Amino acid sequence: MPNKPTSAYVHIPFCTQICYYCDFSKVFIQNQPVDDYLKALIREFEYYEIKDLKTLYIGGGTPTAITAQQLDYLLTSLEKNINLTMLEEFTIEANPGDLTPEKIAVLKDSAVNRVSLGVQTFFDKQLKQIGRSHNEAQIYESIDALKAAGLTNISIDLIYALPNQTMAQVEENVRKALALDIPHLSLYSLILEDHTVFMNKQRRGRLHLPNEDIEADMFTYIIDELEKHGFEHYEISNFTKPGFESRHNLMYWDNVEYYGVGAGASGYLNGIRYRNRGPIQHYLKAIAQEGHSRLGEDILTKDQMMEEEFFLGLRKKSGISISHFEAKFGLPFEERYGHIVQELVEDGLLKQEADRIRMTKKGLFLGDTVAEKFILDPND
Repeated sequence: MPNKPTSAYVHIPFCTQICYYCDFSKVFIQNQPVDDYLKALIREFEYYEIKDLKTLYIGGGTPTAITAQQLDYLLTSLEKNINLTMLEEFTIEANPGDLTPEKIAVLKDSAVNRVSLGVQTFFDKQLKQIGRSHNEAQIYESIDALKAAGLTNISIDLIYALPNQTMAQVEENVRKALALDIPHLSLYSLILEDHTVFMNKQRRGRLHLPNEDIEADMFTYIIDELEKHGFEHYEISNFTKPGFESRHNLMYWDNVEYYGVGAGASGYLNGIRYRNRGPIQHYLKAIAQEGHSRLGEDILTKDQMMEEEFFLGLRKKSGISISHFEAKFGLPFEERYGHIVQELVEDGLLKQEADRIRMTKKGLFLGDTVAEKFILDPND
């Protein structure tokens, strides 16, 4: 029996409002069978016999869109299944404005020890423009209430390169984020996804986004400013105070296997990447009949596994270890990838130091373009 994964992702697909940029698996919560969904979710969790976890992550949707009672049921049921003495990091995503005193009391009484807040921007006008339901004041209220409950390991998400966003607004967002005195920040540039309000606007020529040069300036400013304030830029979009890296997300970038539970969730088990059914009723039916809800399964070839190792590993500041790569895949690295690395080093996108290959700052901004070089057949 292969080693069982020590990480699990649990998906809560409900939202009180649908954001204009989001293409995640989610539904508007009104009139949804939330109780049935949570029962099915726990049944799927039990189907996989998940016990010894180091990281557990509840994402969405918006996990805090459910009631305090439902949240209590979810957390209590998950905790009954797992060995809490081994659990190092238990994260839940939340939205400012959803965190009522009752929900915070539930979190306080649970094993959750990290909260990731979807802030996105501190400007009320911009929050409205991107379809968020909270305002700036609620960001501070939520963070103060979490800290008061002893939940101090807080991360926030911010988005830059938003429609009509200026450099001055990015600077202000960074200033306000630093003033929160929290140990982790995630900053993402806006990516237009299919089937979103923003993509439809873009296609009609009604979305005015900063150009690539301005976006690059924003990215550089964010890195420099956060590093100046003691944050380490440990992954393309993530910044941490020492010791507060997201262990769960590092697991993804280290390309290790994990359970994915819930409607539309993805997982990686025994060399197979799978995706669960997305529509709630299809998910409920599959769990009732089979105990799991896997719809699509990709059995990865060795080449695909190596490609993923680059795609994910190069996102991290620490990059990729050549000796670890060779031990994992049983291949001479230099023979297969030496010329690609050489070319990217000459272009100023990668640097090689002893056993490690990592991106330069220029490389980080062009992250996917760099990783894609390793997807072409290296024997061409």
